[in-house]
Amino acid sequence: MKTCQLGRSGLTVSALGLGCMGMSDFYGGQDDAESIRTLHRALELGVTFFDTADMYGPYKNEELLGQAFKGKRQRIVLATKFGIQRDPNDPTKRSINGRPEYVKAACEGSLKRLGTDHIDLYYQHRVDPNTPIEETVGAMSRLVEEGKVRFLGLSEAAPATVRRAAAVHPIAALQSEYSLWSREPEDEILPTIRDLGIGFVPYSPLGRGFLTGQIQKFEDLEADDYRRFSPRFQGENFQKNLGLVARINDLAQQKRCTAGQLALAWVLAQGEDVVPIPGTKRVKYLEENLGALEVELSRDELAQLDEIAPKGSAAAGLRYPEAMMSTVNG
Repeated sequence: MKTCQLGRSGLTVSALGLGCMGMSDFYGGQDDAESIRTLHRALELGVTFFDTADMYGPYKNEELLGQAFKGKRQRIVLATKFGIQRDPNDPTKRSINGRPEYVKAACEGSLKRLGTDHIDLYYQHRVDPNTPIEETVGAMSRLVEEGKVRFLGLSEAAPATVRRAAAVHPIAALQSEYSLWSREPEDEILPTIRDLGIGFVPYSPLGRGFLTGQIQKFEDLEADDYRRFSPRFQGENFQKNLGLVARINDLAQQKRCTAGQLALAWVLAQGEDVVPIPGTKRVKYLEENLGALEVELSRDELAQLDEIAPKGSAAAGLRYPEAMMSTVNG
C-alpha cells in the first residue's frame, strides 16, 4: 500500500483511507460482524487510516472501532470528530458545539469508546458559529499538549476559518466533501490549504455511492437510508444524475474498471496531498475501492472526465438538504 503524508504535518497514512460512518448509521441496516470483517480486511490489505465520529450512531461507530481494533491499535491511524451533538433519545435533533469545555468532554468520551489513550487525528466536525474558532482550536491544542491527541483537523471549514485556526495551532488535515459531482473545494479550499501545508481528506468521494452506478432507482435505497432526503437522490435530480453516472460508466468500461474505481482514481489524481476516505461496510466493496489505486488516468482521460463532470455544474441538486447546507463552509 502506498502511503502519503498529510500536508506538512508529518502524519503518514495509507493512500486510501476507510470512512466508517455507514457501518453504524445513516445508510440503512447494520451488520456489525460484516463491518468488523471489513475493518480487519482493510488492515490486511494495507489500509491504516480509519475515520469515525462521535455522532455516528450516535457513539456506536466509535464503540465498533474500539472493539474491532482491540490489540491492533498500534497498526492504525485513528481519526475521529466532535462538534455535532445529537440527542440520544431523538438523534434527528442536533446542534453544533465548539465551546472549549465541550471539546475536552467530547475527547474524553471518544477515548473511552475507542478504547485508546490517544487519538491520532482529531477533527472539529462542523464549525460552531457561536464560538470563535480560536477558542475551539485553543482547547484542541491543549489536548495535544496533554498527549490525548496527536494532530488536529477541521471539517467543512471555510478558507478564512482555516487560516484563523492555523494561526492558533498547526492543522494537519481538512476534511470536506469532494468528488466528480462535488468539486467546490477546487475554488478556494484547495488553494488555501496548500498554501498552509494542510492535507486534504475528501469524504464521500463516490458521491454517497451514487457514482458507482449501483443505485439505479429511488427504491434501491432502504426505507431508513438518509439519502432518501438528499436533494440529489430525489425526483428530476435523480434522473439527471443517472445520466452523469452513465457517462462515467461508459469511460470506465473502456478502462476495464468499475465506475466507482474510475471516480476514485480521479480524486486520487488531484494531488499527492489528497487522501480520500470512501466508506463501505462490506468486504466486497472495500476490495473494489482499493482497486482504484491501480487505475492510472491519462491526460486525455482526465480531460474527458472534466468534460463529463465540469466544475460547478456536474450534479443536479444540493449535496445536503437546505437546512444542513447552512452548517458547511463555516
